[in-house]
Amino acid sequence: MTHHTIHLFRKGLRLHDNPTLVRALETSNIIYPVYILDKHFMTSAINIGSKRWDFILQSLEDLNCSLKKLNSCLLVIQGDYQEVLRVFVQKWNITQVTCDLEIEPYYKEMDENIKKMGEELGFNVVSLVAHTLYDVRRIVAQNGGIPPLTFKQFLHVLSILGDPDTPARAITTDDFLKCITPPEVALDESYKVPLPEDLGVSKETSHIWIGGESQGLRRLEQHLENQGWIPQMKKPQTDPNNFLPSTTGLSPYFSLGCLSVRSFFHQLSNINAQVITPSFIKAKNHALPPVSLQGQLLWREFFYTVASSTPNFTKMKGNPICLQIDWYNEKEKLERWKSGLTGFPWIDAIMKQLHEEGWIHHLARHSVACFLTRGDLWISWEEGMKVFEEFLLDADYSINAGNWMWLSASAFYHHYTRIFCPIGFGKRFDPEGSYIRWLAKDGKDIADDPMEVNIKHHIEHSHDNAINITTKNARGPGEASLDQSKRQHDSVVT
Repeated sequence: MTHHTIHLFRKGLRLHDNPTLVRALETSNIIYPVYILDKHFMTSAINIGSKRWDFILQSLEDLNCSLKKLNSCLLVIQGDYQEVLRVFVQKWNITQVTCDLEIEPYYKEMDENIKKMGEELGFNVVSLVAHTLYDVRRIVAQNGGIPPLTFKQFLHVLSILGDPDTPARAITTDDFLKCITPPEVALDESYKVPLPEDLGVSKETSHIWIGGESQGLRRLEQHLENQGWIPQMKKPQTDPNNFLPSTTGLSPYFSLGCLSVRSFFHQLSNINAQVITPSFIKAKNHALPPVSLQGQLLWREFFYTVASSTPNFTKMKGNPICLQIDWYNEKEKLERWKSGLTGFPWIDAIMKQLHEEGWIHHLARHSVACFLTRGDLWISWEEGMKVFEEFLLDADYSINAGNWMWLSASAFYHHYTRIFCPIGFGKRFDPEGSYIRWLAKDGKDIADDPMEVNIKHHIEHSHDNAINITTKNARGPGEASLDQSKRQHDSVVT
């Protein structure tokens, strides 16, 4: 049967390695590439800040431009996704709906509703894996029906499953000659990508991150040009005070599916096969999982796998893998942490960069996460997760919650003795205070040693003295003044 198909874009905003779109094109003579912008659904399920909205809209416009080059277009339809589908399935005589398989609970609910609608209205639903390396259901099944909760066990399961599937074939103009988007629909201006103001969202564009598959591929190509760097890259050794990313700078594009994680994985495998010679191995220059580039992709897969089979993964209560901790409810301290007003220059600089750019280095994320939770303020990881979800361009349901649970020692690893000192760790990576001075653009309160002087200024001159640190230890909670906390933390610099 030749179908009239709606291909439903959600994540996966790309044309390369898009197996679901390939299936739609190969089984249809008419296709409608659709993105349903259900703002109520999106904002009720996800906390999206202005910069993230702008990145999403840029990515949609880029996808639209790419489709136009192939004689198609992206049809953006605003409204409740169930109402939109019901109307347009009947209006366009749809016999098939295709969409990528997703693991988040809100997408699972959406998929169930679409399947029920398909049974009612008589259309097929096809969902294929495109956002992960593996079908994570296979990983869980291979592990006895439960997700592996250690990275070692996870890698063992993957060793049994073998390498991920190869990427889907390229999509060409010929595909859209055989399977067309009706011209009268393609020319309808009512389906254009909206502007932020059309959604009632303030326009806050990141000056570093531009959304879309084209931008993601350009960044990827730049990194792949230096093939000798790839086998040696070790993520823990990258520098958190680099103003621009010293890692790959690709995470926002993977999060939204502008780039294919599977395609990148196989590109890395091909490069490693060419570069890692016996002499290279003998010199011990090559990085291995979990710190290598491929290791980072496997960590991503690990969190996706656990999240897919764990109820209430983004919450403490009702989450079977999460420690139940009596966190403090300190709204004022939480707000000051969020706003970068703690009085600790290293912490405040990181939070300022988060607000301004929508990105911070992974070790910077570790610093502010430790500070908020087990290190200093003893405030729930859920609160930090929500802030990251709002402001990080690469915020991701599985990875964001998984990392917050990990860093707060709430799940995966409970004997976490490493403390990211809010003074000493900053001194270690930013001994000259360059990062702090760069972010404090007016230079106020910054002197020869910004780590010390700025804190002193906050103590002596601020109307609201710098946060009075609350510490936790094995004997229970205890209050410590800022100076006392400083002395305590200086002894555990990491």
